[in-house]
Amino acid sequence: MKFLKTIVAAAAVSLLALAPQAFAQDKGLVGIAMPTKSSLRWISDGDSLKAALEGMGYTVDLQYAEDDIPNQLAQIENMVTKDAQALIIASIDGTTLSAVLQQAADKGTKVIAYDRLIRDSANVDYYTTFDNFKVGVLQAESILKGLGYPEKQGPFNIELFGGSPDDNNAFFFYDGAMSVLQPLIDKGVLVVKSGQMGMEKVGTLRWDGAVAQARMDNLLSAHYSDGSRVDAVLAPYDGLSRGIISSLRGVGYGTADQPWPIISGQDAETPSIKAIIAGEQYSTVFKDTRELAKVTAKLVDAALSGGTPEINDEKTYNNGVKVVPSYLLVPVSVDKSNYQAIVVDSGYVKAEELK
Repeated sequence: MKFLKTIVAAAAVSLLALAPQAFAQDKGLVGIAMPTKSSLRWISDGDSLKAALEGMGYTVDLQYAEDDIPNQLAQIENMVTKDAQALIIASIDGTTLSAVLQQAADKGTKVIAYDRLIRDSANVDYYTTFDNFKVGVLQAESILKGLGYPEKQGPFNIELFGGSPDDNNAFFFYDGAMSVLQPLIDKGVLVVKSGQMGMEKVGTLRWDGAVAQARMDNLLSAHYSDGSRVDAVLAPYDGLSRGIISSLRGVGYGTADQPWPIISGQDAETPSIKAIIAGEQYSTVFKDTRELAKVTAKLVDAALSGGTPEINDEKTYNNGVKVVPSYLLVPVSVDKSNYQAIVVDSGYVKAEELK
């Protein structure tokens, strides 16, 4: 009997010794809902968020919905059912989540809109993103730099592309760009030969590069078959830029006789950095999603641990119901002159991937 008591006591001591470590590694479930794996940046975001949260001791449920709205709703509902303490959501359509977010709120779940604002719901606790208006400003400024303005006065033919109309960010990108471009359009320095302006005309549903390519085909056929050339294209995302480049290549751009237009982009995706090096795409906007993931993970941890999440903007992002407390990071313009220092030396893109 004495021997048995000794064994039990020893076992109890061992369990007590292990318990703090075990519990320290189990801080609860966090659900991450990403839109798609078709964009390289969302894969990076998901991986970075998962690693950061697991490093803090959380269990992570990471799901991709492949741009299917009902699929994303089902994934989020399942996370709520599994009692996720927090939801990090990069929404496909930021207007479709009100019902499931009410379910989350009823359970006391914290909701963080990630990079894309969730609209029309009071149950969005925080928003983490980049300065999206500034992204558009940088895209427009890079176009003017590439055109050589103001040393060269034009007129320059430009065509405009917008992001997905169901993504709130797309409007910030477009408005930021137009704050720079519209005055020059009004002066005749820039000419939109197609006449197509405004998000209702230039938006690209689901940020689909094939849709952008088809629209560029139509623009070229309808407005540039008279021998005039496209001097610049406002493209808000690298995937669209690559579709636009494919269209332009099909009608002879990229030759000595017909040089590439100045084409913008966003996200510093590896294929587009290669296109910049090759002189096909002029610029992109780098948003270091590793930093966005770190900021978001820290915010979640503070919110769940009773701390005070770090916020630096409480006025910009009204989702139609409330102004959502936000943390905004700073985007950076990248072109052939600085891609090495910005995206390669920082480790975001490996040098061997660009060969």
